[in-house]
Amino acid sequence: MGSQKVKLLTAFRGNKLNHQIISGLKDKKVLVTGATGGIGNCLIKMFAEKGAILGIHYYRNQKMAKSLSREIEANGGKSECFQADLLSNSTPSLFHDFIESFGGIDVLVNNAGGILDFKEFLELDEFSWNKTHRLNTQAPFFLAQQAFANMKENGGGKIINVSSIAAKYGGSSKSLHYGAAKAALESVTVGLARAGAQYNILVNAVRGGFIDSPLQQRLIKEKDLKERIDLIPLKRAGKPEDIAGAVVYLASEAGDFITGEIMTVSGGD
Repeated sequence: MGSQKVKLLTAFRGNKLNHQIISGLKDKKVLVTGATGGIGNCLIKMFAEKGAILGIHYYRNQKMAKSLSREIEANGGKSECFQADLLSNSTPSLFHDFIESFGGIDVLVNNAGGILDFKEFLELDEFSWNKTHRLNTQAPFFLAQQAFANMKENGGGKIINVSSIAAKYGGSSKSLHYGAAKAALESVTVGLARAGAQYNILVNAVRGGFIDSPLQQRLIKEKDLKERIDLIPLKRAGKPEDIAGAVVYLASEAGDFITGEIMTVSGGD
């Protein structure tokens, strides 16, 4: 390398152009729902690597939540676990407990969700429909509502909702109710972004494609799994890290001029 090139490279490294793409998360107060699942686990670890202060929400898997918290603490970070059943009316207490512990919130990640009662839509009853919408739309909305009010009083913040490619395609015949719930969540995302812009509250969603996870392996037979993956232009299932990385990007300073967007991470699907 010539001396001129060395000088130029040194200059770039010495000025503000030399910065990490993912920055600005140190000491940010972040609440992640569904933190013990595949994507949630990755989210917690990625945020912790960037120095965020973490609220680890879980429903049943206290062992995993505590393990994540211990790992963070061992590496000099700060975190706390919060139990809540999002199918019940527990979002106010979850948010209250987080604020009591950390004094405010900078980032809310509505990651908790899932397909409840995976069965043909002709067999679907109102109870199953309502449960699915409560988990995937209602709980995220009311958590976002509380976070919005707090952020409005404290100079802004970010709300990131984890959606699904099912919102685009309507789901399969066995997950139509899930697709409808995620489509509603995306609509909420756009509406909150429009309302939040004047308060520096940025609201986005990450629409995940087909992700390789224990849940998918349980729900889909091996033959059907291969056929589903063949429909993806990149010819592979996504990984939890793919979705978590997009969320952390939006939460960081790199996402400071992005709001009202549905970021699709689906391998071209």
